[in-house]
Amino acid sequence: QVQLVESGGGLVQAGGSLRLSCAASGRTFSSYAMGWFRQAPGKEREFVAAISWSGGSTDYGDSVKGRFTISRDNAKNTVYLQMNSLKPEETAVYYCAARRAARAALGVMSRLKGGYDYWGQGTQVTVSS
Repeated sequence: QVQLVESGGGLVQAGGSLRLSCAASGRTFSSYAMGWFRQAPGKEREFVAAISWSGGSTDYGDSVKGRFTISRDNAKNTVYLQMNSLKPEETAVYYCAARRAARAALGVMSRLKGGYDYWGQGTQVTVSS
């Protein structure tokens, strides 16, 4: 069992930056691939970024490539999402998620909501125009 707690959300102007953090409980954090998703009101939850157990591999949604960076610190049981050049349409609740290593046969990382086993409660990001 892994518990995830996101932080770092808030209000930012268009073009600004935010850094989200996701702190995980448990001693096996390094065995989980991690992902970030976001959900705007009335829309489906959308894949943002993912990172492998070691941090050696990453994946990004097309709309955030070149602006967002996912990273992790396994010693601190934390995954980060650095978001630059934010746009008003990126206003959403941002969630982190953990994917068990047992799923590795289907891919170390996933862009699918169903590819993750544990979810945080989310942190609100609001980008003003």
